[in-house]
Amino acid sequence: MKDLIAKITNTATQKFGAKYAEARAQKLYKTSLTLKEERVEAAKQGIENGVAIRVLVNGAWGFASVGSFDDAILESAVSDACRMAKLASARLKTPIKLANTKVVNDRVISKPKKNPADIQMEEKIKTALSINKASLGFDKRIKSCSVDYFDLTGTSTFANSEGTFIEQDKLYVWSRITASAASEGVFTFSREEIGSTAGYELFDTQVPEVLGVKVAKLAIEQLNAKSPKGGKFPVVLGPNVVGVFVHEAFGHLAEADLALSGGVLDSNLGKKIGSDLVTFYDDGTIEGAFGAFKYDDEGVPSHKTLLIKDGVVTGLMHNRETAQKFNAQPTGNARAEDFRVEPIIRMRCTYMAPKDQSFEELVKGVKAGYYFKSFRGGQANLDGTFQVGIQEGYEIVNGELGSAVRNASISGSTLETLHKVDGVGKDFMLDPGRCGKGQTAFISDGGPHIRISEVVVGGSA
Repeated sequence: MKDLIAKITNTATQKFGAKYAEARAQKLYKTSLTLKEERVEAAKQGIENGVAIRVLVNGAWGFASVGSFDDAILESAVSDACRMAKLASARLKTPIKLANTKVVNDRVISKPKKNPADIQMEEKIKTALSINKASLGFDKRIKSCSVDYFDLTGTSTFANSEGTFIEQDKLYVWSRITASAASEGVFTFSREEIGSTAGYELFDTQVPEVLGVKVAKLAIEQLNAKSPKGGKFPVVLGPNVVGVFVHEAFGHLAEADLALSGGVLDSNLGKKIGSDLVTFYDDGTIEGAFGAFKYDDEGVPSHKTLLIKDGVVTGLMHNRETAQKFNAQPTGNARAEDFRVEPIIRMRCTYMAPKDQSFEELVKGVKAGYYFKSFRGGQANLDGTFQVGIQEGYEIVNGELGSAVRNASISGSTLETLHKVDGVGKDFMLDPGRCGKGQTAFISDGGPHIRISEVVVGGSA
């Protein structure tokens, strides 16, 4: 493989005049399945082999991908990429330049205790079925349960014309469980997402039957919950909600390509946008975390990137191109879903740093408000507005947890909300997830419990 992709980059630079060239070759094995109501609705296994080729000619990018390792086909793809780059350069006002990064030669090996590639499809179906049955059998008011499962194993090989060569094992195991319940005209929904970069041993700690009961129990508990009062209230957010808030309301704004596209952070670098308690990171170096890796898809080592420190915006997430534009260092955030697409700036493990308060202290500081423990969806806009739907929430009355609430949401302006963070816990948790930005990326997000002095609470998400 090393000789093959070295030949690709040499052909691009020596034969077709590219100033820079890179190739990503993948050999990946994937499994996906979906169960609903104890029926297998979809089950797929397959090998995905292919090569992505990206070149820089006359200051413009050209890209091509092929599902083949044949020399003639690859040379044709290199020619196509260089031709497209030359055409694009004629319309380019500002030539693209890349920030410098060190040359790397490395082999990154994963060592799972239970390699999902060695687990038969029948066993994976049995695991998903155990979750499904436990959920459906928990209570007669549970009306549906779906289990989605996905795993990926294999190797991605990267080389560029600067001399970098990296072979990096890929390993992801992921599952999402959803359940619905209905009673006396009330309908509720619950979800749980798990993931690991360790191996199929994920299900030794996340016991299938326990997962099924957990999701079902939450859906049932919500049947007796009430809608919250709409308006502005103090809230305590659990790590699960903090994570999606950090990811959706701030993280996307801190992706340098979106900042350049009109995001509010482009004009706020170095400025204070939150309280002194607010410190955010995007970290690709957390061992075993969903979304962590050693090298990104430009061959740049992953970093722990400080985004906000004590309320002040200190940095953005970069690829080599945006790092050059901002006169910054590449942060290792360039990621591609597979060989078919170009790498773009994506989050990895995005979180709020913990401080020193206990959960009890955070709740005690609220006379009338809400505790929102877990989320069920979220979105944000480039202007800094956001909305997060709440899956599990409770009233707070005189510093004590009260009745459960359902169909709640929080919304507002990210910058205003960050200024109103007045308490940060000492606990910490990361949750796995998937992020869509034209491509799907595995990520994690989280943080400690936090308290916000005031945010808009809605009775529906």
